[in-house]
Amino acid sequence: MKALHPAALTGDGIFRIHWLLGTDRLLAVCHCGAERQFEDPEEVWDWLLGHPEDHHPGTAVEPGGSRPTRPRPHPAPA
Repeated sequence: MKALHPAALTGDGIFRIHWLLGTDRLLAVCHCGAERQFEDPEEVWDWLLGHPEDHHPGTAVEPGGSRPTRPRPHPAPA
């Protein structure tokens, strides 16, 4: 899926998240070019920050979300 508007920034470390109009879905775009749709914003960030696990640049957008690709960080004790 191609974004309707070109990215303002490009390069390593740049992530984009697009809301898919008329849906409850988000399109995550990694700096490596991999794209994936999600319903849960938390899963979007787990997938993006888990680069390069489960990323396949240049592939079609995969339907459905994914499970987190890495363990969730625990807050540091106060």
